[in-house]
Amino acid sequence: MTYTYNNVYIKDKYTIGGMYEKDGPIGKYFDKTYKDDLYINQNSWEKAEIHLLKEAVEKLIKKQKLKNSDIDLIISGDLSNQLATSNYAIRDTNIPFLGVYNACSTIAEAIIIGSSFIESKKIENCIVATASHNMAAEKQFRNPTEYGTPKHKTATFTATGAVSVLLSKNKTNLKVGSVTIGKICDLGINDVNHMGAAMAPAAAETIYEHLTSLGRDSTYYDLIVTGDLGIYGKNILLEYLKTKYNLDISNNYDDCGTMLYDLDNQPVLAGGSGPVCSALVSFGYLLKLMNDKKMKRILIVPTGALFSPTLLFQKETIPSIAHAISVEVV
Repeated sequence: MTYTYNNVYIKDKYTIGGMYEKDGPIGKYFDKTYKDDLYINQNSWEKAEIHLLKEAVEKLIKKQKLKNSDIDLIISGDLSNQLATSNYAIRDTNIPFLGVYNACSTIAEAIIIGSSFIESKKIENCIVATASHNMAAEKQFRNPTEYGTPKHKTATFTATGAVSVLLSKNKTNLKVGSVTIGKICDLGINDVNHMGAAMAPAAAETIYEHLTSLGRDSTYYDLIVTGDLGIYGKNILLEYLKTKYNLDISNNYDDCGTMLYDLDNQPVLAGGSGPVCSALVSFGYLLKLMNDKKMKRILIVPTGALFSPTLLFQKETIPSIAHAISVEVV
């Protein structure tokens, strides 16, 4: 399902990275980073994540010299149970709030909803946001961190940070041009340490649907980026598209999970993951390239593994999703 927009613009963003993200190849592009403190001066991993998201939203509003009352809606999501991070971070803003969940593709769902509200003239300004924290996510979705389980090389590393983006009806030099809502895809993968394999088919199907729905060749975009497939899922995606659709996007494709970190020198295994992974790369780095006129059109395809640890223990598989967001220079 693909939609085009005529009046949705990206007004500004605020990006915060953690200590590993700061040391990555694009760390210098983030608005703020925290060095050598995964606790972010808090007394738990969960409270650290809440602090990151709250700060990203507050700093974005302040950066634009706005008041909370100028924001019509906040849409935010994260990996914590019951969206606790977003709920606690937004609770004091007195701004209408929608909590959304699509695992690591949550920022895409938030952008689609916010853009649709703006395009239909229901609202004028909307903040979309997300956050994740390595230790909080690892504890919830894999094993207690104290357990010290060795990880397979195909496992990814949940990014720590927060991102907020201001969408507006008021024209800027960057617009949300079109979006494609993905479908849940499940090819029977049940390995929580190889989520790139689970998500790659969903990303491939969404990319193909987006291009064919709009009658575009992959070269329409300067860059197509997936969310967090990692080095192994990235290769699976390329092979999937070639085999099933005879589509080769290798010349202008990359994965945010492999761009966020120095894979040769940082202990991140197959690359980055988490909702903030694609958000940090897309809105912290790629938007800078677009503002500098180094790129004109990018297709952001955040990916999400929609699994439940409980259901995996009950021998279920990992359903996945991917949505596509086209960002274009006006």
